[in-house]
Amino acid sequence: MANAEVMRGDDAIRECIDHCMACHRVCLETLADCLEWGGRPAEPGHLRLLMDCADICDTSARFMLRGSDLHSRTCFACAEVCAACATACEETGGEGPMKACADACRRCEESCRGMSGGVMPQPLNPEAAQRFADLPA
Repeated sequence: MANAEVMRGDDAIRECIDHCMACHRVCLETLADCLEWGGRPAEPGHLRLLMDCADICDTSARFMLRGSDLHSRTCFACAEVCAACATACEETGGEGPMKACADACRRCEESCRGMSGGVMPQPLNPEAAQRFADLPA
């Protein structure tokens, strides 16, 4: 039974790595699209969130790939950033590349929440809270 549990855990980690890598790629592609479109999708807060999401997804994937004991912490942060990015993409466009980005972020969020191992949420620092409040609605 223990071997089956380890295999399920390994499968979950592999799946989470795949979701993180896919989200990283989609966020960077969406960032490039937003820069071309201009307007609301190219607002600094949205672009910054896409960059943040791409970076934390890449970091979380690398932590899991190397078997870091701290991957639960990066996965928790990744889930939080992915949730914010998905919401911003849904509110900014909702179709085409924005929908694809939101969908990838939601898959990554769900997978990373499973990997976070119950890490307790921390309140945002005041500067970060203000940045989230300044995101386009």
